[in-house]
Amino acid sequence: MKYLKFILIILAIGSFIYYYFWGYNNKKQQIENDRQLEQLAGEVQQKQWETKIDDQPPVTIKITPIELGRDTEIWKFQVVFDTHSGSLDDDMLTAVSLADDKGNTYQPTIWNGPAPGGHHREGVLIFNAINPTPEYVELKIKNVGGIPERSFKWSIK
Repeated sequence: MKYLKFILIILAIGSFIYYYFWGYNNKKQQIENDRQLEQLAGEVQQKQWETKIDDQPPVTIKITPIELGRDTEIWKFQVVFDTHSGSLDDDMLTAVSLADDKGNTYQPTIWNGPAPGGHHREGVLIFNAINPTPEYVELKIKNVGGIPERSFKWSIK
């Protein structure tokens, strides 16, 4: 009986010490995880790209890079077309091109969006990344809404 009280006291003290240090280390790890998440959120915020808008009638076009730059293998652009007259019947794989700072042009590999038609189209254009990464890229859209060419430019470096 004497030893039982002694063993219970030792177990209680040992448990207290274990949970104290385990909790301390978990809290320390949680603080480190929070710091890393804040740093990643800051990096993601820095990589947000500006939306460019061309509102020449009869079609308004908004382009926002989703993935662009030297850290990605494919470049993605969100594309939004709006019109109140006519139909948006253009083939995005042929109407759109991407030009680099040296004048080279590239065609998109994928249009991830609705088929031609309607007054509103929204989707994602995907291009293979350009290597080496140019100083800027210019997305060009030809003959949409009767406008010979619309241009959207982003500096990468």
